Amino acid sequence: MLIPELPDYLTSLGGGEYKGLIIALFTVTALLSRPFSGKLADSIGRVPVMLFGAGVCLASSLIYPLLTTVSGFMMLRLVHGFSTGFTPTGQAAFLGDIVPAHKRGEAMGLLGTAGTVGMASGPALGGALANLFSLDVVFYTSSLFGLLSMIILLNIKETHSGRKQFSIDSVKIQRHDLFEPLVVVPCIIMFLYAYSYGTIFTLLPDLGAYVSIRNKGVLFTFLTVASLLVRLVAGKASDRYGRVPVLKISTFLLVLSLLIIGLGNTPWHIMLGVTIYGVGQGMTSPTLLAWATDLSDQNFKGRGISSLYIFMEAGIGIGAFASGWIYGNDTDQFFLTFLISTLLSLVAFLYLMFGKRPVPASL
Repeated sequence: MLIPELPDYLTSLGGGEYKGLIIALFTVTALLSRPFSGKLADSIGRVPVMLFGAGVCLASSLIYPLLTTVSGFMMLRLVHGFSTGFTPTGQAAFLGDIVPAHKRGEAMGLLGTAGTVGMASGPALGGALANLFSLDVVFYTSSLFGLLSMIILLNIKETHSGRKQFSIDSVKIQRHDLFEPLVVVPCIIMFLYAYSYGTIFTLLPDLGAYVSIRNKGVLFTFLTVASLLVRLVAGKASDRYGRVPVLKISTFLLVLSLLIIGLGNTPWHIMLGVTIYGVGQGMTSPTLLAWATDLSDQNFKGRGISSLYIFMEAGIGIGAFASGWIYGNDTDQFFLTFLISTLLSLVAFLYLMFGKRPVPASL
């Protein structure tokens, strides 16, 4: 709901040149929180971790309307990032507890589908509320959804059998808590893919305006609907044929879509590219998540999943910041910005084609 409207909101505060930080700052704390969320999910349980993330989302959305300065906005983006740092880690670990390995891809696809429904409807709903009422109404509606999430989570039974009471030791991060070496290959692929995701979410509103698309949320809707339609199929396919074959197809689609977007100069070109990107994204995310869960130590699923998300946040954050800096509000730089994302996705595709990869014991 917020992403399509935040660039104009930041501009109204006098910070238009900092658009690249909208996504980048959000991902900084999301990234930093991952080791904590992974360790807490493996100690105090999955549900408390999800609840904390939803609570941060609720509180942050209530504070946005009170901001009057660019620095205040930037600080809140940092705080808001904790919501993404905690809830998805708890969700994926929760599913890992209750779903057998041979259906894990399908389950992660279903989780992704649920999130994509929100991502598909959110931008359009946010744009409509902003146009009909005000941006404050968008923020308050976002906080309402955070509250509803918390109510649902309070009625979910904890699945982690070895959970402990919260203590200071629960948040003391040791070196081994920072990264799970077993999932290094999915993490590398995730970083290369996520860079383009940061680019897309940073530049899509401006790119839409450049090609005369009035409703900035429409492009996000095309992306997320395409992602929605393919997630369940891709998840089942990765269970049946393996994670890597599905990822080869998905990364190829990412390369193709980014080239189309970078070369596009009409609404139809951009919509086509964004739609293909959505298909590639919808195949890549759940498959990588299932692969990382396959490879993780069964006693430390939270750590394996948080490692994957660390690389995702790093990719999105660096992609958003670098793309915003390269673009610099100069429409002539669109092609170069998307070309860099294309090349990184190409590296992921080539690695999957020719590199040495770990094979999950369950598959």
